[in-house]
Amino acid sequence: MVAMSLLALAALALVLALLGQPRWQAWRRGQVAAQSFPVAWRRILRRRVPAVARLPFERQQQLKKRMQVFLAETRFIGCAGLDVTEDMRVTVAAQACLLLLGRPEPVFERLREVLLYPGAFVVNRVSPGPAGLQRDERRVLAGESWTRGQVILSWQDVLHGAALPHDGRNVVIHEFAHQLDQATGVANGAPALRSRPVAAQWSRVMQAEFDAFCARCEVGEPGLLDPYAATDPAEFFAVASEVFYEQPAELAAERPALYAMLAEAYGVNPAQW
Repeated sequence: MVAMSLLALAALALVLALLGQPRWQAWRRGQVAAQSFPVAWRRILRRRVPAVARLPFERQQQLKKRMQVFLAETRFIGCAGLDVTEDMRVTVAAQACLLLLGRPEPVFERLREVLLYPGAFVVNRVSPGPAGLQRDERRVLAGESWTRGQVILSWQDVLHGAALPHDGRNVVIHEFAHQLDQATGVANGAPALRSRPVAAQWSRVMQAEFDAFCARCEVGEPGLLDPYAATDPAEFFAVASEVFYEQPAELAAERPALYAMLAEAYGVNPAQW
């Protein structure tokens, strides 16, 4: 009887702990975000990420709070002999957290680790070949996002993307757009949205935009987006996200329906920044 009572108490304690976890986590994140933003991090932003300076003041403050939580909860791992520095962590966090400024979630919920390589890295992939055979492929990548909560980045490409905030190419934005897309499972080009009607509109508009883009690529007129966006809807969303943040006015003029849906998904209108 005593053993049964102890088991029941243990089970109750576990249930209460699980129920209290979201509140405790929100409280802890609030405590982290309430801390002063380190002066050293401000210097890194000025030196490495000029895009932050063009944000409205309120958005800059919001970005810094998002960064503080991001850096408190995310482990960075250096690969191929790279020693991860505070400079690297802050530079990645600033670009990644741009995607959270207008969204309800304060973090990338599935994210656990960021793996940094000095430069582009090689991965081995198995792909389908002719007659149902499979073949091994070696691919050189600047970044990759995994559903298990890891983002892999080339530090050289992270720096390049941060230094050129208006060229429409940013590996951090690309891979963390995939993280948002992967929050509910395998990436399919549809991040979590605020309501079912909006999700239905997203599906309809984005499919039409993707089909139109593929048709333009076939005749050699991709426009602002990199042709890689024609790979599949997930890559279309990630590539479009890069341009949305780095060339917003141009994207709004060239593809207003696409821009409007991205503004809905991200909750911001960077063309006004």
